[in-house]
Amino acid sequence: MYSHFHVFHFRWREGGVTSSEAQALSCYAYTQHTVYHCEAIEKNERKLIKKRIKMNKGWLSKSPLAKLTTHIGHSSMASIFKVQLFFFLLIIFFIIQPTQQQQQHPLDPLTPSELNLVQTILTHAYPNSNYNLTFQYVGLDDPDKPTLLSWLSNHSTTKIPQRRAFIIARINHQTHELIVDFSNHSIISNQIYQGHGFPLLTFDEQKAANALTLAHAPFIASVSKRGLKINEVVCGSFTVGWYGETRNNKRVVKVMCFYLDGTVNMFMRPLEGVTVTVDLEEMKIIGFWDRLTVPMPKAEGTDYRESEQKPPFLLPLKKITVEQPDGPSFKIDGHGVRWANWDFHLSFDMRAGPIISLASIYDLEKQKFRPVLYKGFVSELFVPYMDLDEEWYYRTFFDAGEYGFGLCAVSLEPMRDCPENAVFMDAYVVGQNGKPVKMSQIFCIFERHAGDIMWRHTETAIPRTIVREVRPEVSLVVRMVSTVGNYDYIIDWEFKQSGSIIATVGLTGLLEVRGSKYTHKDQIEEEVYGTLLAQNTIGVNHDHFLIYHLDLDVDGNSNSFVKSNLKTTQVPDHGSPRKSYWRVVSETAKTESDAKIKLGSKATELLVVNPNKMTKMGNHVGYRLIPKSGVGSLLSDDDYSQTRAAFTKYNVWVTPYNKSEKWAGGLYVDQSRGDDTLATWSQRNREIENKDIVVWYTLGFHHAPYQEDFPLMPTLSSGFELRPANFFESNPVLKVKPPQDVMRLNCSILKVA
Repeated sequence: MYSHFHVFHFRWREGGVTSSEAQALSCYAYTQHTVYHCEAIEKNERKLIKKRIKMNKGWLSKSPLAKLTTHIGHSSMASIFKVQLFFFLLIIFFIIQPTQQQQQHPLDPLTPSELNLVQTILTHAYPNSNYNLTFQYVGLDDPDKPTLLSWLSNHSTTKIPQRRAFIIARINHQTHELIVDFSNHSIISNQIYQGHGFPLLTFDEQKAANALTLAHAPFIASVSKRGLKINEVVCGSFTVGWYGETRNNKRVVKVMCFYLDGTVNMFMRPLEGVTVTVDLEEMKIIGFWDRLTVPMPKAEGTDYRESEQKPPFLLPLKKITVEQPDGPSFKIDGHGVRWANWDFHLSFDMRAGPIISLASIYDLEKQKFRPVLYKGFVSELFVPYMDLDEEWYYRTFFDAGEYGFGLCAVSLEPMRDCPENAVFMDAYVVGQNGKPVKMSQIFCIFERHAGDIMWRHTETAIPRTIVREVRPEVSLVVRMVSTVGNYDYIIDWEFKQSGSIIATVGLTGLLEVRGSKYTHKDQIEEEVYGTLLAQNTIGVNHDHFLIYHLDLDVDGNSNSFVKSNLKTTQVPDHGSPRKSYWRVVSETAKTESDAKIKLGSKATELLVVNPNKMTKMGNHVGYRLIPKSGVGSLLSDDDYSQTRAAFTKYNVWVTPYNKSEKWAGGLYVDQSRGDDTLATWSQRNREIENKDIVVWYTLGFHHAPYQEDFPLMPTLSSGFELRPANFFESNPVLKVKPPQDVMRLNCSILKVA
């Protein structure tokens, strides 16, 4: 079969078929099924191919291909293979008319056809009859950065980087790392991972573990013993962490369950004290423990659905609308976005969620786009709970590395999640069987015009003159929401015309609460690790840490990290009536250890500068990192959970660019041991001055719950800003024009004669 691909790819490159058709046909070649039944061919592709078959039926008997297939028919091939080969060649050479190939950007997420091709290639290599194959992660294998930058700088003379997929699969209970090359439709790398930790959980195996629990006789007996109905119980699979074990543990989850019966807010009604342990490889229950019984919290007052709310209500607001009669000011070309003076690429990854790449800003004075951010995304989320009870101590979750931040993305609701002027984009992930799954309306992109002011000044000091100039703030927002279990994370990337990029995370959703015997705070005489929010309901103390991978390329990819400390200085020799002032003392980090920063210890300006570029005034061009959170971990260094999440020890890290250093908690986080993290990479203390560097910023929340968080918490937000620092020669939005007013008829002046 592989010999056919060489002919096929030649025809593809010559423009004989579209990329979607090519991938569909490659599936046909691998599966050796008729083109009508190939699962890799999407509905519109099947229709197109059928149409072309119908249009070209008359070519068959007269074509040179008929002679070729006759010759093949006299060979030793099996008859069924001859027929399949005949139709395969027929489609390639005669049915598919030359069309203009739509070239994909090297950073585009994998298409459904590419995902289908990956699934076909792996299932062909590891058929189900002999192998237990599950797909844990499939994503774009990032092209080498120098190659991509070379192609971006000169499309005409540089070959486009080849698209490849990186796959993590479990094959017969072993973790495989595979790379599939789409140019030759083959597996070019297949490594078995022998280290500690396991890949992402899939939805299918979590559902299977939960179903096992609900059918387990001892569990059903425990539910009955509490006077509860088994058909009102729902369960969730929780990762178990690592607590110093030296042996290689099994790939397991602990299943914890909750109760409905009058509410959809299951997390407010935990089935406390019952734990079921499931082996995911064997898919069987290996442990059951009913340790204690506490009262089930009431359902009353926990349902958050609009339809279930009872009077009294807050007074409603009057109508609010966002109008853009001429449409949005941004343009989307594939996954490229251009708005105002910004140009960037938006991608999706089932682990990271949104990925912002190649963000550059147009410099009006220099009359060109200048690079700012090569790539930015959420690398990991660490959520440790502070309860030490048997059912709680292991709840130290890594939401990206264990559950998939992108995998848990949810469809956005127009007019509620996003304003009416938003444009939506879909995304694709793969199921456990490797087949693509469409996720509708995962991103929304919209212009925000919320009454903020970009800049203004009123001058009243000039006699007989008042000068007033105001420019309203209009920004572009890219949004995704990921619901990981009980929490909803709202992830925004906001672009401002002034050159700032603002990343914001909003936390909302449901607390994870512990059932308790207490009904009033005065009854509590022991450590309960949280706050009594309602009767029999403890909101457990916990943290949220999100670490962002920020590969800044400030006006080029050779950058340095500068710490500018604001230092109090005493005035010597009574030279001024003042006794002190502060000045800026800048220090360029030479190595990784110089750039580890715990925020809050001193007043510090953090900059990434290009030491090879200066303004006309002699200042190095740069960008500032302005944190909105200085929260760090309070766990001890020898705590096993902290060892695994050692990236939370500092708010800021800087490393030299390395394609393999992508996930701050390691590639395999489930039951990891902290031996492949940002903290371990940085122990090499590599040089970072005037290098291609990556800034890692950790923002955090210490969440001691309050009653206002019950039964559902209002959004709590934090983030950071990347802001120009001597990047421009002067204010880049001095000449910005405000958006045109929408003309409205003032109905108050109308009169009836």
